[in-house]
Formats: sequence, C-alpha cells, structure tokens
Amino acid sequence: MDAREFLGLEATHNPHRWHFPVTQGLSTGGGFLFGGCGLAAAIAAMEGTTGRPVVWATAQYLSYAKPGSVVDVDVTIAVSGRHSSQARAVGHVADTEIFTVNAALGSRNTDIDRAWVEPPDVPRPDACDPRPMRIPGEESIMSRLDLRLAHAKAWEDLVGNPAPGGRSALWARIPDLLEPSAAALAILGDYVPFGIGQALGEFAGGNSLDNTLRVINIVPTEWVLLDIQVDGIGNGFGHGTVHLFADDGTLMATASQSTIVRFWAPEKPGTRPQAEHTADTADTAATTATTATAATAATAATADTRTAEEAP
Repeated sequence: MDAREFLGLEATHNPHRWHFPVTQGLSTGGGFLFGGCGLAAAIAAMEGTTGRPVVWATAQYLSYAKPGSVVDVDVTIAVSGRHSSQARAVGHVADTEIFTVNAALGSRNTDIDRAWVEPPDVPRPDACDPRPMRIPGEESIMSRLDLRLAHAKAWEDLVGNPAPGGRSALWARIPDLLEPSAAALAILGDYVPFGIGQALGEFAGGNSLDNTLRVINIVPTEWVLLDIQVDGIGNGFGHGTVHLFADDGTLMATASQSTIVRFWAPEKPGTRPQAEHTADTADTAATTATTATAATAATAATADTRTAEEAP
C-alpha cells in the first residue's frame, strides 16, 4: 500500500479537502493521534492537491484527536509559481483545530545531488536487536513499525545509561508500505521524544510542539536509519534533530522537533500529564489528584493540549 492507504486518507469532491479516520493504528499508546501521522496526512493531502512533491513541511500541534474521530484536512494554496507552491493544511475534528502545517512543494532540475552529512557507523538491521513494544499486544502506531536498536538502549538497560553526546540511532521500516515517501518519512522522523529518553538515560520522552521535515532525496529503500541528536533540554522543553538515511547511506530527509519533556514510571507508561506518573502511595495519590485537576484547568486555558508522541 502507499502512504494514503496506510493513513486512510481520502479525497472528497472538493480537491482542497481530504479526510481520514483516527484509528488505534495511527495513535499513540496514550490514545490520541500520533503527531507524525498528522504531518504525514497533511503532506499527502498537499501533494495530492498541488500535484507537486513536498520540499519542507512544518507542523504545529494544537490539540488531540482520539480514535473514532474523523480529521478533515483543508488545503490552501497561498502561492503557486513555475517551480514551487507555498501551501498550508489545517487538520480539524469538527470545529477543533488539531494541527496546522505550512509547506513548500515543487522541484527544479539541477546537476547537484550531494549531501555533506554522513550516516553513523552502526550494524545492519539484521544484526541489531528489535525494539519490542512497551506493552505487548497493544494496538498503536508502534505495532505497525519494525524498529531495531542500532545505537540505543533497550528498556531494561535504559535507566542510568545516558547516550553519549545525546545521540542515538534506530533502524526503522513500515512493513505495510511498498516504497518510501515524504509522508512515510514524516512518521519515521517523529523520534526526538525517543532520543530524549536515550539522552537522559531515563523513562522519559515528550509531547511534540512541532515537527519539521525537509526532504532532500528520496530513494528506494526497505530500511531507514534514524540518526537522532538531542541538541539540548532547558526550561522543561527538549529540542532535537533526526537525519533519515536510506540503507545505502543516502540522506533522504532531516526532521526536527521541540517537545514538552515528560517522565513516567515504567508501570504507568505514556505521555500523560506529569502528575499522573508520580502517585505511588495513598498520600501522594491525593496530592496527584489535586495537581492533575489544576493541570487540566491550566491546559484548557493554554495551548498545552497538543497532539503528543508516544515517548520514547
């Protein structure tokens, strides 16, 4: 299948409107749309409307979309020139805006096809341990991905073993997809939250505030190497970059994100509000309930109810 079929994205009678159902297979373990799938749907919709390939796309995540809901994606072409178009896509459930994506699309013929960034020296996928599901049998976007620990710690080895330099790497593939695409890379590029847990050596990750994909050269490949660099964490937010390489070493795209850094206890995984991960006794449970109520009220008044990643 292609990316549209994977996402369930369908056109309507209006060439500027698309829609897709939010399913468990597009959602995080926390029960809401995986941010990378939102960006992927917007990219596929804009490519379908303009007839041009995406050059870059930036998503701002604003609210949650839960399984059972339908996201409408409205595409606006702001400018269309000889070689490129500037467009945006707004994903919404009824009158609730879930994400906004701005993008440039197009192509130009040049003789230059070069990259200066080199992939890390890691074992091939078949020589790397698989990254198992955190909750075996859970249906989520993670159950549709095949991940290998190229330069990263397994769950049981993570705590107390931070990644040197904040850098980690995964081999990834989407078995259902026949070929790579910008939409597929948008899903796989959503791994800065994973890198945060690896960089800290903690059960940690984050809720993405944004996600940017810049496409360089998409080539046929089964596996994609995700070279994840966490640049820094400060004021409760983490920032990082992902380079996405084909299995022959071709740099296909770069992705970058800023996230709200979250921690959790291993028995209560997911990117829920921080207070929900800290209640271990009856005394702390009461405090947690109060804090969670205050957090919910604050969230309703701010923009912190953003589409979140399953982290790491």
